[in-house]
Amino acid sequence: MKIAIQYGAARVDADGHVGGHDAGATLVRRLLRVFPGAQLIGPVKRQCEGFDVVPLEAVDGDSTVVITMDVIDSVNIWRSLKARCDEPKIMNFVWWNTSLYSNPVEHAALALSCALFPTFANSERTASEVREIVKSWTVQPLAEKARVAWVNLGIRLEHVRPRNEPPVPVVLYPAIYLTDRKQPQVFLDVVERLAKRTPIKVEARLHESSLISEKAMRLSRHHWAWVGPLTANRDDYWQALARTTAFLATATEESYGLEYIEALVAGAVGVFPDRPWVRAILPAAYPFIYRTPAEAEELLYRAVTDTAACRRELDVAADGDFAQWLRARHDDDRFEKTIADQVVEWFGS
Repeated sequence: MKIAIQYGAARVDADGHVGGHDAGATLVRRLLRVFPGAQLIGPVKRQCEGFDVVPLEAVDGDSTVVITMDVIDSVNIWRSLKARCDEPKIMNFVWWNTSLYSNPVEHAALALSCALFPTFANSERTASEVREIVKSWTVQPLAEKARVAWVNLGIRLEHVRPRNEPPVPVVLYPAIYLTDRKQPQVFLDVVERLAKRTPIKVEARLHESSLISEKAMRLSRHHWAWVGPLTANRDDYWQALARTTAFLATATEESYGLEYIEALVAGAVGVFPDRPWVRAILPAAYPFIYRTPAEAEELLYRAVTDTAACRRELDVAADGDFAQWLRARHDDDRFEKTIADQVVEWFGS
């Protein structure tokens, strides 16, 4: 069985590589690695570095499983393939927070897609949300037959670099967008107050769409802040994480939290809001969780002024070794094996 990956926002550069640092581009590259010889669906047929880009109309539906990251478009993909084969094989990959689709039409389309086609989710929490959406928004006969599986995305542990402690503590804005869901205003308010109490350097590496925003300009005006574009490559990204002291998470919702896991594994102390998505990725006794901006400030102050003690608290919360706790639960080797096995279970070898 061949694999084709559908992600409309994927961009292939002049050298034949999938470009971009956002989660979608990263996951496309990961899927191409998991399924050697997989195709990437795109507008124009093209040979690339290790994979081919093919239009949907050129996909052999009889022998190909289409893994789509554009889940609400699954029915349209099925119809296109159905015109040229008897039984199209579609697998949804839900890699984002389901609240992304709040419009009733989009919400209903998501429910129908996940009821009709096998759906793989990027975390247990996302899988539970998918099941609830299908149950609430579709008829019982469809909901009862829905097939949903999941595994944590995990990270590539071999990318982690040795720590390089900075002379002035570095506080990271742990996202690449300044969208309302990320609550950047809370981050800005907290770090502005913190900078008046103790020396820090704040770093924000943003997608180009957020670099020109008012909030980005507000942060960049401070002498203790650096606001710039995303790192040129993954190696630079991990080198930057290796010298990051702490970060302040402020998002109201996350489907998984890949950026936070990467920063934690790299040795940064994470300060998190008291949200269900946070509890899903951290030890039950994780000590740096806040309910108010004032609590966030105090926890972040401790993280940058007494970092070693905070790291010892993390080890205690994980019953001995926080880094190992993370590695055991967020290794992408497990993701790669599970999604490959799931394709075989649902569609055959």
